[in-house]
Amino acid sequence: MTTSNGLLLLDKAQGLTSHDVVAGVRKILNERRVGHAGTLDPMATGLLVLAVGPSTRLLRFAQSEVKRYRGTVRLGIATDSLDADGAVTEERPVPRVSQGDMDGAVSRMMGVQLQVPPMVSAIKVGGQRLHRLARQGVEVKREAREVTISSFALTKSADPAVWDFDVECTVGTYVRVLLSDLAQGIGTVGHLTGLRRISSGSFHVDDALTLEQLGTAVARGLTPLRPPRAFVTQLEQVVLNDETERRVRMGQQVRLDEIVEASEIAALNGGGGLIGILRRRGEGWQPELVLPDEPSRAQG
Repeated sequence: MTTSNGLLLLDKAQGLTSHDVVAGVRKILNERRVGHAGTLDPMATGLLVLAVGPSTRLLRFAQSEVKRYRGTVRLGIATDSLDADGAVTEERPVPRVSQGDMDGAVSRMMGVQLQVPPMVSAIKVGGQRLHRLARQGVEVKREAREVTISSFALTKSADPAVWDFDVECTVGTYVRVLLSDLAQGIGTVGHLTGLRRISSGSFHVDDALTLEQLGTAVARGLTPLRPPRAFVTQLEQVVLNDETERRVRMGQQVRLDEIVEASEIAALNGGGGLIGILRRRGEGWQPELVLPDEPSRAQG
């Protein structure tokens, strides 16, 4: 029986890669199976949603469609990576932009749009990561992707070339591309100078721990992991009796007394713990994923 199994919210520090965070969690929890949903660049901070132990099999349910970010953009200077980690490629004068002018520019970028991924990204083209090709001075054609901007606002700072932003967007949106495009729209260039992920779906950075806080909590004997059930709150949930649970754990198809409209459900035991995921097959339900039985662990 594993003692590390569940969902973990981490507040990533600047300078760390998402892989660095995963490695740190593995060491603190002494658990090899750790994965994350949604990479953050090294310069970015904020929310990383992680799965630990057998719950790594539930990571697909943590891939939220909507994410929220806050940060800063500097106008007048462009970089090759579109953020502060890149080399300066161009400088242009910054026009006098009022709050009304900026609000108008932002309003034109709302809703569904096509966005071309940057060369400095982890996307693969022809089996190679774009950022590796970019370091070799190679630029390749990238297919535009559809993204949706549901809220977007910028406010002035003390420096007229620096603006604070708050954006809510669909997964796959490159915020640095969005801000670069915005700068172009007001007649200049710009690059991302700060980025913090505030939320991913229903998960919020205010509920996250830093790596240091995680280490302290574990050293004190605390269990900072949320139960596996936290991954599947968006699924319809059905409580199984002991006999049906036994059959599910044997991989057998089962029938349910309840009328369920969904094609995929979360199966719970009497204590509220997640047994696994069932998928409709004809008149019955086939186990798609079954988690280890953890009778001694409190579930929620």
